[in-house]
Amino acid sequence: MPCSAVTLSLATISAIIAVALLAIAFSTDNWLSYEVKRNNIQTFIAKHPDGASLTESFNNRLVYYTRTRGLFRYCYPKEKPPASSVQIYLSPVETHCSNIDYFPQTEEDKSSPGFNEDIMARLHLARSVIAAFILSFVAIFCAFWTGLSGCWKRSAGAITATAILMLTACLLAAGAMGLWHTVEFFEKEKVVGDDYYQSWTTVLRDNTRISYDWSYIVAWAGVASSLLASILLSGAAVCLRGEREKEEQLNLQYLMPGKYPISGAPYPYGGFPQPQLYPQPYYHGSQYGPYNY
Repeated sequence: MPCSAVTLSLATISAIIAVALLAIAFSTDNWLSYEVKRNNIQTFIAKHPDGASLTESFNNRLVYYTRTRGLFRYCYPKEKPPASSVQIYLSPVETHCSNIDYFPQTEEDKSSPGFNEDIMARLHLARSVIAAFILSFVAIFCAFWTGLSGCWKRSAGAITATAILMLTACLLAAGAMGLWHTVEFFEKEKVVGDDYYQSWTTVLRDNTRISYDWSYIVAWAGVASSLLASILLSGAAVCLRGEREKEEQLNLQYLMPGKYPISGAPYPYGGFPQPQLYPQPYYHGSQYGPYNY
C-alpha cells in the first residue's frame, strides 16, 4: 500500500478526532470545578458570633455553591441556588446553570468606584478566548475542503495547504488555551469583581477546592490531535510528491528509445542458424530502396 494512502488515512482520523474534541470542550461546562464545603461554612457561621454577617451571603451568593464553569456558563450540579439577580435555568443536560456575561460594561459600571483596568482587561481576554476558538473552527472548515480536493485529485499542493490550515487551527486553539489561562490568572491574582477569588472571604477560600475538570483536558487533547493531523498531512504531501516522481520516471523509461531507432530497427528473415537481416521495407520513390524513380 502506498505510504500516502496510509498517512492520509491516519491524518483524516486525527483531524476528525481533533474537531470532535475541540467542539466538545467548547460547548461543555466542565473546565473548572469549584467544590464548596457548605457544611463547614455553616458550622463556622453557627460557632462564631461574627459569622452571622455571612448568613445572607451564604444563602444567596452563587459563589457559596458547588459549581462547574465552562466558557459560557456556570452550572450547579448539587444544590440549586436561590433566585437572584442572575437567571438560573435548566441546561440541555438537566443541570441548573447561569450564563457568563460577556457584554461590555455600561457607563454607570465604568464610573463606579469598584471598576478598574484589571476588570476590563479580564473581559477583553475572556472575549478573545471565544474569538480564537471560533477562528480555529473556521480554519478547520477550510481545511476540510482543501483536504477533500487534495484526496480526490491526489494533489500534493492541496494536501500541503490542508496541513498549513490544520497547523493554523492548532495554533489558534493553543492560543485560546493560553488566553484562558491568562483570564484564570487575572481572576485569581487581581481584583476583578466580587465573584472572583481575591474578593472572597477567608472562610470561603479555606472551604473551596478549585480544580481543572474534564472539558479542560479534552480541549488540550484536541489541540494535540490537530497538531498530529498537521504533521501527518505534511508527511502525506511528501509521500505524494515522491510517488509522482516515481511515476514520471517510469513513464520516461517507456518513452526512451532502445538500442536501435524505432524507425529503422532491423528485423530477421530466413532460417537458422544464421538469420539474415535487412532494413525495413522501402516504398516507391524511397531514398532507401535500390531504385529511385
